[in-house]
Amino acid sequence: MASSAGYIIACSCKDIIEDQHWLTTSYILFAVPYFVYDIYAMFLCYWYKLQVKDHEEESETKPMRSAIRGYLHREFLMVLHHVVMVTVCFPVSVFWRQGKGDYFQGVMFLAELSTPSVCLGKILIQYKQQHTLLHKVNGALMLVTFFICRVVLFPYLYYAYGRYASIPFYMVPLSVPWQCNVGAALLMAPQVYWFSLICRGAFRLFTGASRHKAPISNTDSEPKSSLLPPANGYSPRETDSH
Repeated sequence: MASSAGYIIACSCKDIIEDQHWLTTSYILFAVPYFVYDIYAMFLCYWYKLQVKDHEEESETKPMRSAIRGYLHREFLMVLHHVVMVTVCFPVSVFWRQGKGDYFQGVMFLAELSTPSVCLGKILIQYKQQHTLLHKVNGALMLVTFFICRVVLFPYLYYAYGRYASIPFYMVPLSVPWQCNVGAALLMAPQVYWFSLICRGAFRLFTGASRHKAPISNTDSEPKSSLLPPANGYSPRETDSH
């Protein structure tokens, strides 16, 4: 949905600074509650998995406060990302822009084109389908779409403004408000980090790093892991699951 809105906005704005589209602000207002709910949903997922783990190990259920601390420790970067989106990006996008740059906002919505492959990868890992062709094809697709839609995206925004203002690409950071550079850097940093995790997982997947491990048919004999599966698709622990 976000990528569809982004495509419509980007295609409708011929003047990348002055043109406006009603979907820009409307979709931001629609999307903000998602980030709030997603924090809660990820915690519920973590909490229920924790209860199942405690039940399997016949240990005492951890108190809610301990679970919250563990959740924030495990998903710190994702929670921080969502909090920043609500408390910083929302007011900046709706109020600080003063109606300018809808094109750039639309292009940033296109980052969500990478989300389906990330989610499918998470589902396949949950169902232990790492050995399937679908998992490999999806892994390659995730690698490409994440790189283009979430990493190359930011240099492209600078390139687009350089063309609009008829200035060289390397001069763009010196020509835009410093807040734009800081915002782009803060938004790009976690994307680069997550992409590095995806690259590590892809390397393990396509080089067959775990291919020589003998399959274990009796799941009851497996040692219980002290680590719960992460609530998102970017955890470094998840890349080790390949």
